[in-house]
Amino acid sequence: MDKKLERRSFLGRLSLGLGGLLALPFAAGAKNKNEHQKNEDMDPVITVRPLGFQWDTADPFLFCVHHEDDFPKGNDKMGPELDYLKGRHLGDDFIIKDGFRMYHGKTVPGFPGHPHRGFETITVVRKGLVDHADSMGAAGRYGNGDVQWMTAGKGVQHAEMFPLLKKDEPNPCELFQIWLNLPAKNKMVEPHFKMLWQEDIPIYKSKDSNGKTIEVEVIAGSVADKKAIAPPPNSWAADTNNAVAVWNIRLQAGAEWTIPKTLPGINRIIYFYMGDSLNVAGKVVKNYHMVQLKSDVDVLLQNSDTEARILMLQGRPINEQVMQYGPFVMNTKDEIKQAFEDYHATQFGGWPWPKYDQVHPREKGRFAKHADGKEENRS
Repeated sequence: MDKKLERRSFLGRLSLGLGGLLALPFAAGAKNKNEHQKNEDMDPVITVRPLGFQWDTADPFLFCVHHEDDFPKGNDKMGPELDYLKGRHLGDDFIIKDGFRMYHGKTVPGFPGHPHRGFETITVVRKGLVDHADSMGAAGRYGNGDVQWMTAGKGVQHAEMFPLLKKDEPNPCELFQIWLNLPAKNKMVEPHFKMLWQEDIPIYKSKDSNGKTIEVEVIAGSVADKKAIAPPPNSWAADTNNAVAVWNIRLQAGAEWTIPKTLPGINRIIYFYMGDSLNVAGKVVKNYHMVQLKSDVDVLLQNSDTEARILMLQGRPINEQVMQYGPFVMNTKDEIKQAFEDYHATQFGGWPWPKYDQVHPREKGRFAKHADGKEENRS
């Protein structure tokens, strides 16, 4: 295999056997079999598990990772000073040192040009900025609440770099990258990306009976009268019958909120990534744990005395065979083989940028330039 391709495919070198989550057992002998089964049927919590670097997901989602890096001040090249690079395995640096990782970057942290086929990436940037460049000639800089939703389709190369724009203060970065599968009929569609700018993302706001605040960023799906911006046209999320939802939930200390039920047969997982503890339908969940929930029942969340943040991913399973190798997600081994052959033959359109770790001028604000030449400028 091409060594460059192999080194750039960290996010793809992951097992997809993540949907078979284990249910927590009931206390032995606490109830007879019929009562046990009755309570099990009523309990909306299927399982609770701790979170690692890679988060367990369920069909139609393939992958989710939470990046948190306390990047230092930037130098003239928008990377850390050379002293910070000593002792790192540059090009494959995933061990936190001095509060951050360089990932596959050698000068600027991030993920230099690498290919994808057969799925979508949803990049939710809570803090910091990401510089995008791709083989279609598209580019962008987004962050601090923005979301990029990219359909890789039949094949695209893209770079995701984390430029350290500030030279006089630290450059903290926090983001989620989520992989959403494409059904077989859409795996070879034309590549496409869409920006969901922070100021346009609907936010559901409410107060509980004690006046505590609840906010939900509706990235996909809907909450009450707040409906997300339309996803890319060939996404599994484009059909509302698939009940795809990506919500970022904020609960004030002591707040209570009920996640409303949706259709049966939908996979639903919440990821409690910030806070102290959270009561989920009567079960106390510790920080940095995930909870798989039944979809067709309301679920009461009761926060403790620290603000909580929760990411929710839900959707109807595609229920197709998944074959994944490196950066490609298809349905059969032959399709994976063809993906590698196509990439080596065409480079998915080549790389129109001067370098694979492309970053944009420091003075450039948030923007998106699409393959058709259309440009959006935000700040």
